[in-house]
Order: sequence, then structure tokens, then C-alpha cells
Amino acid sequence: MLLPRRACMPLENATPILLLLGAIALIGWGFWRRRGLGKLGVLANIQSLALVSPWLLFFGLSLFGIYLRLTVVLSLLVVMTVTYILLGRQIRQLSQDPEIQAQMRDRLAAMAARNTPTSPDRSPESEALTLEDDNQPHPLPADDLQQIKGIFGVDTFFATETIPYQEGAIFKGNLRGEAMVVQPRLAQLLKERLGDRYRLFLINDPSDRPAVVVLPSTACEPPKVLPAQYVLAVLLAGFTLWTCFLRGAEQLYPNLDILLAPERLKDAAPLAIGLAALLGSRELAHRWMADRYQARLSPPYFLPSAELGGYGAYFRLQSILRNRTELFDIAAAGPLVGGGLSLLVFVVGLLLSGTADTTGLPLPSQLLQSSVLIGLLARTVLGNAVQQTQLLVHPLAIVGWTGLIVNALNLIPIGQLSGGRLVQAVYGRKVAGRLGTFALLILAIAAFTNVIAFYWGVLVLLFQRQPERPSAEELSEPDDTRSAVCLLLLFLAIPVLLPLSPSVAGRLGIGLEQVHAPSRKNFSLRGLTRLGELGRLIKRR
Repeated sequence: MLLPRRACMPLENATPILLLLGAIALIGWGFWRRRGLGKLGVLANIQSLALVSPWLLFFGLSLFGIYLRLTVVLSLLVVMTVTYILLGRQIRQLSQDPEIQAQMRDRLAAMAARNTPTSPDRSPESEALTLEDDNQPHPLPADDLQQIKGIFGVDTFFATETIPYQEGAIFKGNLRGEAMVVQPRLAQLLKERLGDRYRLFLINDPSDRPAVVVLPSTACEPPKVLPAQYVLAVLLAGFTLWTCFLRGAEQLYPNLDILLAPERLKDAAPLAIGLAALLGSRELAHRWMADRYQARLSPPYFLPSAELGGYGAYFRLQSILRNRTELFDIAAAGPLVGGGLSLLVFVVGLLLSGTADTTGLPLPSQLLQSSVLIGLLARTVLGNAVQQTQLLVHPLAIVGWTGLIVNALNLIPIGQLSGGRLVQAVYGRKVAGRLGTFALLILAIAAFTNVIAFYWGVLVLLFQRQPERPSAEELSEPDDTRSAVCLLLLFLAIPVLLPLSPSVAGRLGIGLEQVHAPSRKNFSLRGLTRLGELGRLIKRR
């Protein structure tokens, strides 16, 4: 028996409350970090509010039983995204002010002083080792080290300290120009002196100050792809195609034993090929963008899934990218193409479902509650038909739905997933690492009740939890348009994975007959993602 509403908080409100508190905590953390920045900090805080305000409004009002239409939410997203871009441009212009730059240098110096402990018997002046007085042993040959020191100048990077690092060295100092101009110039000077034996990186040190890292090429180049890895990629692609066929056959014939009726596989060809095409479009988009930047990628390692047909594919970068913008473009190409095509296929499938006859695929309308975006789109296109216990939907709707789930899973901001690479490109490795840890925690919680989240979490931990290797020039951030695209992709993935609460589903009339008499078990699962029900309920039927 369920407890009375006065005795406990309804579990259906757990998810919006957690998201609301998380957004408020994120804004508060941003305000605290930007304290003391004056006008620049105020504009950055307003930019953060513009970013999350649509979701604060949506989930905040939902706690009081007020639900915004999908068109209103999407309109707010577009308006606030434009506002975010405009504020970003104003912040960039303001940051060019000499007074603001002086404030930022003072703040970075104060942070460096706090983060760098000094010994009581040594003065701060004695902590710095200049290049001329540096007698520490280096892993680099002495002649090479002198040649490297000679590339620095007062108009590029004024080096004040050198530190041995792995097989190379770190040079600390002051950047005397735009990072996107200085790094290629230093790299060219290094190549003219020492050929291709060394690679030069311009990064932020732990105190967020510019530093140059020089390493032997053999120590920083990605490992080459072995022939066995190409064979593995081909085998995984074939196995993923096979699971797509199995998933399509199961969709057409629930409780089918494929070993007893293998001839049924041919009937699943349209579903399997459609899903495989969506998965392949993501990878083709990644590779097309990589070719534009002359970047090499490893073969795609497709990940089969009995629940979805496939989780997509992961790949390794086989060359060092020039900057974070290249990383963003390569990472964003897949979700933009794959997600866009999946959304188009899903909507077309819903439109065709309105005229579907007995050839349509039966689908319990309760499954529409497993995703906010799916449920709202279905309610918008199909109207009152979603109130029926069971729907007849066009196969394209199933294919598009599955593609949206796969894209949303890959947009989780962890490690070398598309979402993790996007966050690393826009916000840097520190923020990407912290956000990835938080996302892994959420994924672990969801794994307790969801088989898709469990298997996906295992695959991520095994192969993709590590961040991407640094670019040659890590200081320059992608422009405001790319930042807005990153946030828009991440935020659009949330309603795909987030389930509809029973009250929202009841107001929209989605799976109405199931919502009116919920069981204790159904209520206990509402606060977490229910993507696994898409496979489990069909199997039961």
C-alpha cells in the first residue's frame, strides 16, 4: 500500500527535484568561481542563467502541477541559446579591455600563490628557476635542450622556468600573443631546428597559467592500429548487424526463438538495415569531419546490444589535433547527423502511424512514458491516439526512437564519448573530468534498475572513461556558437533519457489506462530512466 501524500514526498517528483537542485547548485558554484571579476563576472553569471533558465522553469513549474507545452520549451531553448551566444560575444569583447586583462592576471597570480606551497626556509624569489640558471638534470640531450630554449622570444613566449617532465620538459613563463598564433609559430621554429623529433604543446598548467610542453615524437604519438584491430572492427560490425536483425525480429515476433524459425530474419531486414544506417551515419559524420582537418581515426569499433541492436561505435584519435575547435567539430558531427536523422525518422514514422493499418507494429502506449521527448512528440503528432492501451506505429518510428536513445547515451559527458569530448573541447579537461565523475555516478544509480544503463556503464568503464589526449594548443576555446551547440546537444539528450512522471503522463493522456492505477513497483521506478522497458515489455507481450 502506498503511503499517503501527506506522509511522504511523491516519488514521481524525485527526478525534477534532483535536476532542479542540481541546476541551482551548478549556478551557485559558477557564481562563487566568478566572484571578484566585476562586470565580466556579472555577464558570465547572466550567461549561465540564460543557459539553464528553460529547464529551471520547466522542472520548477512541474513541481506545482504546471506543465509547459513542447513548443514553448523549444522556443525558450532557441531564445536562450541566442542570448547565450550574444552574451558570449560581449564577454569576449570585454575581456580585451586592458584593465580587465590586468584584473585577470592578478587573479591568476593569486590562485597560483595559493596553489603553490613554499618552503619556510626559501624565499619566493628562490622558487623560480630561470632557464639560464637551471642546472637540473634533464632527460633531453643538452644540445637539444639548448636548441629548444632558443625558439622562445619576447614576442611569443617568454620562458622563465624549465622543469623536467617524463622524456621531455615543461617551460613555464608568460605568453606574449594569441595562443592560436604563438603555438604554430613555436612548433615551426622547433621543426626547423630539430626536425620531426619533438612535438610542442601549449597548455595550461595546474595553476591555469600558460606552459609549453616539449616531448619526443615517439612518446606522444598515438599507437598505430594493428592488423588484428582491423579484424576486430570487422567482426564487431558484423555482430552488431546481427543484433540489429535479432532486435528487429523480436520487435515483429515477440517471444521468437530465432533458432527454431531463422526464416523470420528476412522479415526484420527493413528494421535492421534502418537502424544500422542510423548507427553508420554517426560514424561517417565523424570521419568526414576528421578528413576536413586531416586527422586520422582508428577503425570504428561497433558495440552490439541485444536491447537496442547497437550502442553505436567508439574510435580513437590516431593523430594529435591542432586545437580544441577541431576536437569539438569531430565530436559534434556524429550527434548532429545521427541525432538529426533519428529525430526526422521518428517524426516521419509517427506521421505515417496516423494512417497505419494492420501492418503497423503494436506498441503498448505505456512505453511512451519512458522518455519526455518521445512522449511529448507522440502526443503532439498522434493526438488522443496515445490514450489507447496499444498503438499501431510505423516501423520508422521504432527505428528513429532507437536512434535517439543511442545518440543520447553517447552524449553522456564521460571520457571519450561524444558528450565527454564536447565538454572537454568547450570547458577543458578539468571540468570534463569532474562532470564525467558525476555522470558516471548517475549512470551507476540508473544501472540498478535498467539493463541498458548497466551494460552501457560497463562498456564505458572498460573502454571510454579516460579523457581525450590534449590538443597541440589547449588555450583557445571554441567560439560561442560551438559552445551553444554543445549545450544544446547535452540538454536535448536529457529529455530523451528522462522518463515522464505519472502525473505528467496522466495530464497528457499518454498510456491513460495504465496511469490511473499505478502500482507501488511502477512508482518506485519513476525517478530513474526506464529505457529498458522498451525491450522488456515487448518480450512479455
